[in-house]
Amino acid sequence: MARVLGVDAAKTGWVGVLLDGESLRAWIAADLADLIAQAEAEQPLTVVAIDVPIGLPDEGSRRADELARKAVGMLAASIPTTPTRAAVTGGVVAEVDEWIRAAHPRIVVEVHPEVSFARLAGQPLTDESTTWAGADRRLTLLQDAGINLTGDLGLTGTEVTVETVLNATAAAWTALRVAYGMAFSLPDPPETFSDNHPSAIWV
Repeated sequence: MARVLGVDAAKTGWVGVLLDGESLRAWIAADLADLIAQAEAEQPLTVVAIDVPIGLPDEGSRRADELARKAVGMLAASIPTTPTRAAVTGGVVAEVDEWIRAAHPRIVVEVHPEVSFARLAGQPLTDESTTWAGADRRLTLLQDAGINLTGDLGLTGTEVTVETVLNATAAAWTALRVAYGMAFSLPDPPETFSDNHPSAIWV
């Protein structure tokens, strides 16, 4: 059985949603390495899917971002332009880049939640995830996929937003698709820059 983690950045660090068979759990941590350590306390992860760019361009833009914008339609503004490697001096992009350079036996892929939700819906969504209609639609899509976000998930007492939990859960859904060979990448095959990390958004 695949054991996967979807990860999204939060105001206070990182949020991870674990899918392991029929169970669903969540963690929050100040840094990515600690989050992964919490999730792997019992056993290793099969796939980690992160809503942060992996594979930074040396110049110009990435095809992954361009294709993702087309995939999400009206919500194209939710897909930021990935900075070049020279422009990254800190923040979550630098943290992921540093972490992924270490030796990791698990599969790590980049995702974008709006691309994942568009795939779940069979078409691009129109309501932003920060609105009630948007959040409700995304909760329904996850529920229809067999993922029920109920209870506190271990996040009671934190400042984690509904949007962040939805994003991390969508990432976990895509991680499951990767684990079972059902996912595809934008672009296919991924681009590769000087860092040699496959640069693509998976869905």
